[in-house]
Amino acid sequence: MSSTRSPSPRAASRLLVVTDVRAIDPAIGLDALIDLVIEDGLLTRAGVGAATAEIRASERAQVVSGSGLWALPAFVDLHAHLREPGQEYKEDIASGLAAAAAGGFAHVCVMPNTRPVNDTRSITVAMLARAREVGGPALHPIGAITMGQKGAELTEMGDLKDAGAVAVSDDGRCVTNSAVMRRALEYASNFDLPVIQHAEDHALTEGAQMHEGALSTRLGLRGWPRVAEDVIVARDLLLAEAIGARYHVAHVSSLGSVRLLREAKARGVKVSAEVTPHHLTLTDASVLGYDTACKVNPPLREQADVDALRAALADGTIDAIATDHAPHSSLEKDCEFAEASPGMIGLELVVPLLLGLVREGALPLARLVDALTRAPARIVGLAAPTLREGATAEICLVDPARTYTIEAARLRSKSKNTPFLGRTVTGAVRMTLAGGRVVFDAFGGEG
Repeated sequence: MSSTRSPSPRAASRLLVVTDVRAIDPAIGLDALIDLVIEDGLLTRAGVGAATAEIRASERAQVVSGSGLWALPAFVDLHAHLREPGQEYKEDIASGLAAAAAGGFAHVCVMPNTRPVNDTRSITVAMLARAREVGGPALHPIGAITMGQKGAELTEMGDLKDAGAVAVSDDGRCVTNSAVMRRALEYASNFDLPVIQHAEDHALTEGAQMHEGALSTRLGLRGWPRVAEDVIVARDLLLAEAIGARYHVAHVSSLGSVRLLREAKARGVKVSAEVTPHHLTLTDASVLGYDTACKVNPPLREQADVDALRAALADGTIDAIATDHAPHSSLEKDCEFAEASPGMIGLELVVPLLLGLVREGALPLARLVDALTRAPARIVGLAAPTLREGATAEICLVDPARTYTIEAARLRSKSKNTPFLGRTVTGAVRMTLAGGRVVFDAFGGEG
């Protein structure tokens, strides 16, 4: 199992005490006002009165008042792009993990569309070595399904897993050849690796710039039909069912896919799925004005799709939330819409964006926490962060009432491609612990 654990700015042996915090961990049925005591990287005490006067008075103790704060298990991201190796001007492992820490993440699974593609053991090993150098949240590589993401020759998945890969995916290139996808599912099942599919029939989306609908016609942009996603999901579900393999749908965006997933799960197919914050909060109307920050893959769709995605996340049809953090520089975004690269950053914006859904009543808080912690960890076989006594301290402290404006200068990602710049939001991560170490501390002046 891949992991990165190296010294952070705060030593692991320091005693961290959080008093009177609302601790929420649905995996263990916890939602209570308690104290947390972290020592030598472990959550040694969690309960009412756990932070005794003697502990608080210790010379080693940093005492944080948790009044008004939430303590949550730190998050797990199934789907991020950190661009190293090959495109470090957009993002690198150091800046990407710093952004993840500021967003509350202790684990980040990174996609293989690097340059060169992560399709061999050596690249996986190099990525992990670099992550160990910079420290912070744990990095978990996802290897490619096919060599060069070309959709033909399968990678040596056993080697990739042995080197530290937690899943395989061809990321933005869908495996459209049914025979190749069948072999990939069969081969990956030998190593208990989930196959993560970007569901897109490229023959149906050639030249597409946004969701196909009334707005694409109005803007004069070639549209991307929902069915381009749906037909791949339908085919893959049949293949996965026949083989008995683990299949995961990346960034679900259409109401048709939701229906297919719900029906397949009812039949017992071993399928899981993720949805992004932007597909839960934006529609294709955001593209009006040809805003390239809103050009993403798959595209932002209509309100009916958003409603279906929210309902599916709430009832567990969609298992997890993943950022699809996709940094691009101004070179790729400050241009004509048709020439712009798809994608937006997301690691630092999960909490403020999705707490809005909780306040609206669209998503229960416990379900949000589960979709960011236990559920994604289970999909890729990681030990989920937890607030259980004796566990490695992987915790994020959230101020649910903190209101601020999202500003480019405060973002730790190298790239600033998000349509949420300038938006006033409520909800902020104040501290993150990963692997027993403080990796982000806004109380110390970092946030």
